[in-house]
Amino acid sequence: MKGAAKAAAPARRREILDTAAEVFAEQGYNATTVRRIADHAGLLAGSLYYHFDSKESMLEEILRTFLDELWDGYDSVLAAGSGPRETLEALVTESFREIDRHRAAVAIYQKESRHLAAQERFAFLADSQRRFERAWLATLERGVGAGVFRADLDVRLTYRFVRDTVWVAASWYRPGGQHSPEEIARQYLSMVLDGIAVRPA
Repeated sequence: MKGAAKAAAPARRREILDTAAEVFAEQGYNATTVRRIADHAGLLAGSLYYHFDSKESMLEEILRTFLDELWDGYDSVLAAGSGPRETLEALVTESFREIDRHRAAVAIYQKESRHLAAQERFAFLADSQRRFERAWLATLERGVGAGVFRADLDVRLTYRFVRDTVWVAASWYRPGGQHSPEEIARQYLSMVLDGIAVRPA
């Protein structure tokens, strides 16, 4: 029986983290209590401390897991050596896949990262943001230099537009909906890269 309980512990821990992420995303980190998380997870508040020592620990693990997976995907894209347009398309697609896998974590990141990053425990958020910005700007600059993107493009403004357009989808996207992450990425990329106006014949 002990072996079965031990094997179940990681799965239960993941369930609790998933629950905590949904509560944090919906109600805000500061407004969320350990008791509220425990209630949603079907536990007594004291039982939650068997798995985590604080709500800060839960939040840190939620955000680190999301960012680790995001960078696994991004690093694979950036290491592929594709052209700038293909790289941009792959980064956008990977971003939507992460929203599909970690929608609540993305929502928390958007709402909370600015003030959390000032805390030493969450300094990794600012590090990741700087790395994220460098990767996207370098891709856009490479595209301008190669003549793939317009020469008059303001790459920083374009980066902010694409970043915000993609990640705000976490506020409405629900896994298992009508469109797959890849289909949503394709539609977004069509609008970003080709526009929405019909071109004259």
